[in-house]
Formats: sequence, structure tokens, C-alpha cells
Amino acid sequence: MKPSKQAAAVTVALSSVIALGLQTVTTQEALAGKPGFEKCAGIVKAGLNDCGTSKHDCSGKATVDNDPEEWIYVAAGTCEKLVGSTLKAPAEPVEEATAES
Repeated sequence: MKPSKQAAAVTVALSSVIALGLQTVTTQEALAGKPGFEKCAGIVKAGLNDCGTSKHDCSGKATVDNDPEEWIYVAAGTCEKLVGSTLKAPAEPVEEATAES
């Protein structure tokens, strides 16, 4: 028996909702950081950054070595020991909007 067009549409819709939920979790985790690690800027080699900056939107897009804006995760307590590095504060948690009834 072939699935109906309506069943296929429901499957696609549910898959989209699940994918959107997974993307939101991944984005929130990236903003919050990794437990036991800190964001360290100014020590990244070209193409090895961990996340986006005001210059681009994704990891691996650093174009020059040691750009002060580019950062990577390092073990907590390591960044301040590296010459030319700057410890970046973790992003503030994003508050979810609540709908008023």
C-alpha cells in the first residue's frame, strides 16, 4: 500500500520540526561554551577557528594567523598562559521569550 500524500506531508513536517529543535540545541550549546574549556582569542591559525565572528559566520574560516578576533576552545586556565592570547568571556545565556495569554 502506498503512503498517501497527506501522510508524506505530515512526515516531512515532523522531520522539519525535529531538525529545527536539534539546531536550536546545538546553537545554544555553542554559545554557552564547553564545560572545562574557555574561549581563547588571538592564537588561532588560519582556517582553524572554532566559531564565527563579526567577519564570518562559521568555524574554519579564519583567513590569517593570530587574528585578535578569532578564537578556539582551550582547556580552562590555559589561555592566560599563552603569549598574545585574550580570554573571551562566554556568551550570556539567551532568554527564551514567553507568550502572554
